Amino acid sequence: MRGVQCLVTGATGYIGGRLVPRLLDAGHEVRCLSRSPEKLRDVPWADRVEVAKGDLGDPDSLPAAFDGVDVAYYLVHSLGRPNFEALDRANANAFAAAAGEAGLRRIVYLGGPEPPPGDEVSAHLRSRAEVARILLASGTPTAVLRAPIILGSGSASFEMLRYLTERLPAMVTPRWVRNRIQPIAVRDVLRYLIGAATLPADVNRGFDIGGPDVLTFLEMMQRYAEVAGLPRRIIVPVRPLTPGLSSHWVGLVTPVPNAIARPLVESLIHEAVAHEHDIAEYVPDPPDGLIGFDRAVQLALNKVRDFDVETRWSGAGSPADPLPTDPRWSGGSVYTDVREREVAATPAMLWRVIEGVGGDNGWYSFPLAWEVRGWLDRLVGGVGLRRGRRDPNRLYVGDALDFWRVEEIVPGELLRLRAEMKLPGRAWLELRAEPDGPNGSRYRQRAVFLPRGLAGHAYWRAVSPFHAMIFGGMARNIARGAENPSDPGSPAPAPPRPGLHGAPADRPDR
Repeated sequence: MRGVQCLVTGATGYIGGRLVPRLLDAGHEVRCLSRSPEKLRDVPWADRVEVAKGDLGDPDSLPAAFDGVDVAYYLVHSLGRPNFEALDRANANAFAAAAGEAGLRRIVYLGGPEPPPGDEVSAHLRSRAEVARILLASGTPTAVLRAPIILGSGSASFEMLRYLTERLPAMVTPRWVRNRIQPIAVRDVLRYLIGAATLPADVNRGFDIGGPDVLTFLEMMQRYAEVAGLPRRIIVPVRPLTPGLSSHWVGLVTPVPNAIARPLVESLIHEAVAHEHDIAEYVPDPPDGLIGFDRAVQLALNKVRDFDVETRWSGAGSPADPLPTDPRWSGGSVYTDVREREVAATPAMLWRVIEGVGGDNGWYSFPLAWEVRGWLDRLVGGVGLRRGRRDPNRLYVGDALDFWRVEEIVPGELLRLRAEMKLPGRAWLELRAEPDGPNGSRYRQRAVFLPRGLAGHAYWRAVSPFHAMIFGGMARNIARGAENPSDPGSPAPAPPRPGLHGAPADRPDR
């Protein structure tokens, strides 16, 4: 059967980034709709897809993207943004209108569990249900897949489960840990999404999807501990922990920030169990059945331990203005901290140290100061340092890197990071490796801050006395790491950056 032309929204996100290559492997053609096409520049499947620049918030940008499409996947949400329910409603209406005008054969939407009738539900579940209703009423045949907790390396739900269980051998928990949940492995979610592309034209409905196990969150933590080889956890559920308090608890212990932790917690207040398995009539279960909880956890842990996490919950960042090349563009002041050092090492060696920044390697200067800044950011609802990095060796445009995001990368030359911590302004950090003589190089480092109001100016003046220690130390240690890679006290250089086929870029592909 001929493959279909698929449009995928949310291709930079956790599910979308995994769905696209699997649609391609299934013989389908894929076009990705993105507000920032450059974020898809470095993904392994970039040369196999068409990327259309567009924004659901700008309906005029959609017709070209939908032209010639058979099936469109709706995998976006505005969670964590102010007034996200209104944004999701507007985006769903724009998507439905564009699909109808283009004459699409099908819409596929990955939503959340059906809210229980008559109960007060979270804004998160209420918004997901409203998007489903809009798409089902669009006139274009729609399949809504209602998934509870998704288990996979890098998913927000799995990271929450993993960090709570691993970091707390004993814990006091809210009563909702006794509610029943039917988690599903990400591999089964992707199989259903791919199968939904070829559903019969008369199918316009929602489907509950879940794995073979129905467990409480308490049981999930104990089962996780068993699979991970940890002692049995001591868990005491108590009444007073509200969703707000629970989300702060999750935010302090796990990498998931409060803005995402709260809707996840609120979705667990109600039971999330599949009431039917009708999807199997159209997408049959595998011969060996759906993936159970223990197997899903083991698969995810293997990926984490092998540094083979394909996508992460933090991969989809909010759009932001790029670094202005002219300070006058900002309409006001701009503060910079510039450092430069000669390095007695090749640019390639210097670049390996630069690309290894963050995560377990840290920031190459005054670790306590970086940790304190991360904790302060978490306390005010920011992302903090715990997001780490998706891959210990390589960075791509769009990657989350602790409380930064990779805005631009030119392999061997430039790494530009955009700050995503809570700040009274906007900030960037640039790290450059340049040739300097036959066997040497020059390291250039620039921090840029565009203040917002009086608080922004006060912030820069408050932290600038520490820059010599933090930014100056960073420049010294990066240079030392390039010059003395075998020195135990030097930063660990990242391995050579792979080329397109996995071979190091400085070694011919074999």
